[in-house]
Amino acid sequence: MPLLFLGHGSPMNAIEENEFVTGFRNISTEIPKPNAILCISAHWETQETQVTAMKNPATIHDFFGFPQELFEVQYPAPGSPKLAMETKLLIKSTEVNLDYNWGLDHGAWSVIKHLYPDADIPTVEMSLDVNKTPQQHYELAQELIPLREKGVLIIGSGNIVHNLKKVDWQKINEEFAYDWAMEANEKVKQLILDDDHQMLIDFKNQGSAFQLAIPSVEHYLPLLYILGLKEKGESISFFNDKPVAGALSMTSLKIE
Repeated sequence: MPLLFLGHGSPMNAIEENEFVTGFRNISTEIPKPNAILCISAHWETQETQVTAMKNPATIHDFFGFPQELFEVQYPAPGSPKLAMETKLLIKSTEVNLDYNWGLDHGAWSVIKHLYPDADIPTVEMSLDVNKTPQQHYELAQELIPLREKGVLIIGSGNIVHNLKKVDWQKINEEFAYDWAMEANEKVKQLILDDDHQMLIDFKNQGSAFQLAIPSVEHYLPLLYILGLKEKGESISFFNDKPVAGALSMTSLKIE
């Protein structure tokens, strides 16, 4: 299966009609229909690595201050205890715990619902262990490569540029980026194209633009998982490659 990193942006993308939603829909037509989905979302941080293992994961509305319409959205995709166990057994570098309490947070369902609106693909989430370094996250991802051969679509959901403290909320629906946001986004893209993953792992040492673009790691780590899963010779294409509100980028990528 191909790999996807999806810039998920505002939860409102779940119910709005815009070019980013169109981009999500279009990408699903360009790839084979998966047997299952494993999603690494920015919005599930834990003290260890966990995978959801319930048969019917809940739709988690992990936000506030949005219209009631958004809180009413349900994405009733089935879970996959089988995929959860396969993931647990594949990972040898750390203990993986099976979770029966989380579900699908908005980093997962708000974008997957546009790829597969029928909610018919078994979907599992894997958490981000806050105690791991970026290097450890990248290396953990490499242990998941066999899942691709079993028809599992692995999705990383976050944002390359994500600084909510710098967001211009008056321009949340406008294509607009501060200079540092554009600089960081373009450099990340070039490093991805150059297969220079070590520079991307060492993002904290890449200057002030990166420090502003990635003030906290959770929205960036899903990208490292997708890059860790990339194999030699695979092609990279970008889509939804636009900034919004000054300090967010919707840039997404497909690897195949």
